[in-house]
Amino acid sequence: IYLLVLLTYTTKDMFRILTPYIIVMLFSSLCSHAQKLESSASWTGELSIGTSKLHIGFNIKTLSDGTFTGTMDVPEQGAKNIPISVLKNDSDSLNISIPALRAVYRGRKLSAESIEGKFSQNGAVLDLNLKHGKSLLKRPQTPNAPYAYKTEEVSFSNEAEGAVLSGTLTYPINYNASSKEQTPVVLMVTGSGGQDRNEEIFGHKPFLVIADYLARHGIASLRYDDRGIGKSTGPTRGTTTQNNLADAKAGISYLRKLNKFGKVGVIGHSEGGTIAFMLGGEKSVDFLVSLAGSAANGIDVIVGQNEAMMRQQGVPQEIIGNYAKALRILYKDRVEGKEINDPVRYTEDLCNAENLTLPGALKTNLSKCVSAGGEWFTWFLGYSPAEAIRKVACPVMALNGTLDLQVLSKDNIPVIRDNLPANSKNIIREYESLNHLFQHCTPATALNYGAIEETISEEVLSDMVGWINELND
Repeated sequence: IYLLVLLTYTTKDMFRILTPYIIVMLFSSLCSHAQKLESSASWTGELSIGTSKLHIGFNIKTLSDGTFTGTMDVPEQGAKNIPISVLKNDSDSLNISIPALRAVYRGRKLSAESIEGKFSQNGAVLDLNLKHGKSLLKRPQTPNAPYAYKTEEVSFSNEAEGAVLSGTLTYPINYNASSKEQTPVVLMVTGSGGQDRNEEIFGHKPFLVIADYLARHGIASLRYDDRGIGKSTGPTRGTTTQNNLADAKAGISYLRKLNKFGKVGVIGHSEGGTIAFMLGGEKSVDFLVSLAGSAANGIDVIVGQNEAMMRQQGVPQEIIGNYAKALRILYKDRVEGKEINDPVRYTEDLCNAENLTLPGALKTNLSKCVSAGGEWFTWFLGYSPAEAIRKVACPVMALNGTLDLQVLSKDNIPVIRDNLPANSKNIIREYESLNHLFQHCTPATALNYGAIEETISEEVLSDMVGWINELND
């Protein structure tokens, strides 16, 4: 399993790194009896893998010729409409396969309300019993319209790069233009990869939850779709964190030009937290909140991710050490622009030269790391936020969870403490038992974002609001 996990860490999307891992590992296929199926029917069941539980949903339709078609959903992973092949087996079962995932489910004991069965993939066979109906994720913190405050659809432009960013401007409850100077506003900056304005992931909408909480406590906010996502447009090919920084700066400029608010700050999550430090270093904001923003250099962040994930999966420490050393050397060569024409040969030579013993699959992972992730990832690997942090003059709130396996607090908090200029209003805090999304979890469930009902800790929300409002006192 950990071999699949490691591959995901070479992608551009640091925040969504788990999606490929769980899709590859978990996805099954489904069956049901042809005589029992309705012309359109949905079935859901719970799949247990170790400490993780995922809901698997199948949507099946009968075609005019009597054959079946359908799709599969995994709500916790944000995966929808994965094609399935529905194959009639015999009089009381129907196999449904997912060719792309090499998985199959064999259902039996069909009734109008339930199906018993097992799904198998890559030699693993697990129980998967289904019930009629769709599975709905429980997201108790997600606010529902109508809201108790005003929202406005807006857009702003990064003209130099031809990007137009669309988003939602949220006013606090009882906003009064005559007292605008007392109303702080924040720009919300998402993590890496294409994200919508709510930073939606696995059915959670963290930025919507944060915007709602801010509005109920006197703070305005602007959250926006990243380029190429939702209603936002602009070039995405070859973009790096610097381009995302330029978009954020355009958002800050837009908020200032509105002349509707007082202090203008930023709340950034993950890569957005790093961008918050960059904005602070350029003196663009009046205050900043970094939610699990990386502060260590990119290579340290990614190697740390891999080490943490491997430890969680029970990989022997010797293998972890060997892999981490090889990965660090590889990424250093990549940042320095070393020409690598044959990644497989490069990996073999690296391991031989450093006397590193690794399983063949891990060597395959390393060879993929030579180029995976494109320009964004290469830039990230070579960037050290410490220089920007040293230039920050505004008040800073920097938060991390102790169970964050993507931006490890033990690697990043010390960099912030060592480099951030002294300011009596600064707060640097680690929260016990919170993960990268600031959800309460255990070490075993730290990455199981979709299965956790909580979107973000109420304590974190309260601390952010209290700190921002104190800045106005």
